[in-house]
Amino acid sequence: MTTSTLPSPSVDASGECEVRLMHPDAVARVEAVLPSPKQVEAATERLKLLADPTRYRVLCALEREELCVCDLAAIVGVNESTMSHQLRLLRAHGLVTFRRDGRMAYYRIASDAVGPLLSQSLAGG
Repeated sequence: MTTSTLPSPSVDASGECEVRLMHPDAVARVEAVLPSPKQVEAATERLKLLADPTRYRVLCALEREELCVCDLAAIVGVNESTMSHQLRLLRAHGLVTFRRDGRMAYYRIASDAVGPLLSQSLAGG
């Protein structure tokens, strides 16, 4: 018995609909719950920060425990000036925060949402 590999009648081989027909109700339902363009811009900027291996490693380290700039620089393998710059970027986008203890600054993850995002990106397969 041979099975047909032809595309279904309503979809061509490229995956595009053969008949152009918008479903206004479906479009309205989805548009009503989509984030605003401003929210999307902020989210994609945060995701771009994660695309940098140094910042990604910093966040993974901070997911384990609170660390100072010197410790983070040693863990990631960069100088302290570079680490400070990376932490400023992460702080500006709300991904990390810090506390002062005398002359020391200890950084930590600022949002509970960062951990699951890191885990999911590593499990991506």
